[in-house]
Amino acid sequence: MKNFTVPTRDEVSENNQAIFDNLNKGLGFVPNLYAYFAKSETALGDYLALQNRKSSLKAKEREVINLVVSQVNGCRYCQSAHTALGKMNGFSDDQILEIRGGSASFDAKLDALARFTKSVAENRGRADEAAVSAFLEAGYDEGNLVDVVVVIGDKIISNYIHNLTQFEIDFPVAPELETVEA
Repeated sequence: MKNFTVPTRDEVSENNQAIFDNLNKGLGFVPNLYAYFAKSETALGDYLALQNRKSSLKAKEREVINLVVSQVNGCRYCQSAHTALGKMNGFSDDQILEIRGGSASFDAKLDALARFTKSVAENRGRADEAAVSAFLEAGYDEGNLVDVVVVIGDKIISNYIHNLTQFEIDFPVAPELETVEA
């Protein structure tokens, strides 16, 4: 397999260098995933615009989606990055592992979201009726449904990029799940 490399600031376009500078200011570093997007002239800016769009979902809800989808797609990079972000959003290590498995027994609404997300991701958008009903009964609406699918799409993009390239994970590596709950 080809050895894919993450570009440095000097190896990307002037436009992407400016984005690297903003990322450095905001995060203190440029995550390898974002740097890899800069191999394309427009992908990094486009991806960040998608990721930072306004949403009806709270940050904690988006992290549930990110963790579930990254687990479904087997992306170690995103599992690791979103474990760190999940902790920043108030989830414990045990809660993060449960979410990655597709449930959240500690919060009924987040549980419905996790189960719905897992069903959507595993079934390529054809979620089972019970998961859809539980999602809507938990208080989510059709606008939330659209926003969940947008976040799933965002995460699929990054999962696929890392799964194809396997560049170095620059976050503390998330533990493997021993069992994945249905």
